[in-house]
Amino acid sequence: MRLPALTGADIVGALSKAGFVVVRQRGSHMVLTHEDGRSTVVPVHRGETIGRGLLSKILRDADMTREEFRALL
Repeated sequence: MRLPALTGADIVGALSKAGFVVVRQRGSHMVLTHEDGRSTVVPVHRGETIGRGLLSKILRDADMTREEFRALL
C-alpha cells in the first residue's frame, strides 16, 4: 500500500513520535538522530512533497518499514 504525499515537516513529525530528535539544521535540511544511533536527513522545503525514492532512503536510514512509519502518521 502506498503512502500519501508527504512534506518534509510531516516526515519530521512522524519520526519525532518514534523518538528521533532534530540535532541540527543547515538551511532547509534537518538532521535527526535517535538515541540508539540511527540518523537521517530530511529536507523541509515549504509546499514541496518528498518523492518516493527519497522517502525510501529516509526510512532505510531510520531502519523502519513503511507499515511502522504509516502507524506514526
